Amino acid sequence: MSRPIRMLRRKFEVFCEGDTEYNYINHMRKKQGVEISLRPINMKGGGYANFLNEIKTKGQVNCLARFILVDADRITSNVGEDAAFLRLLEYCRQQNRKKAIPCFLILDNPDFEYVACLHAANFSGQATEKFIRETMGFSSLSDFKRKEDIYEFLTSGAYRYENMLERLRGGKKALCNKYVIQRKSYSIKITETIFNKADLAVRGSNLEEFFDVIDW
Repeated sequence: MSRPIRMLRRKFEVFCEGDTEYNYINHMRKKQGVEISLRPINMKGGGYANFLNEIKTKGQVNCLARFILVDADRITSNVGEDAAFLRLLEYCRQQNRKKAIPCFLILDNPDFEYVACLHAANFSGQATEKFIRETMGFSSLSDFKRKEDIYEFLTSGAYRYENMLERLRGGKKALCNKYVIQRKSYSIKITETIFNKADLAVRGSNLEEFFDVIDW
């Protein structure tokens, strides 16, 4: 008698910075079924040094890849955060060189709120806070950040994650990962993580890598 075919369970670990990112990933996780297991971790805005500490001390060992979702705004606006970000970046590069669990550093520039606005078909580069209030209909940015079902909101009606992915794939970004995926064995290798600080002058993100890797 032949044995039943075992379905490969693809487990990913996600470290995310604030409530909005946490809620977005968490609700995405709940809707994706049994093939992929995501572990969102709410960092409560602790900074890049906090990210690095969490990854070193709380990372799982049985996942295919780690995604570290951070906002770029504090790199140039907060004293000491530039150096802390570079330490986080170098740690990810070291892990990838050692062929440990691949670490995808995802940099939302300036923040996740900008990426959220990219879900809207009628977003054309306006100031994000103004767009969130006047077009999305939130009373304030804080009200937007508190919305637990933000994933459902950004993937219904006129809002689609495909809009966001299309724009990100064609746009400039300060950071990107070069990687290879063997889908039969589902092994992932990051060959290079490229960061250009000068490109922080242009809004963008490499969040499309997250969607591409989990094969959404």
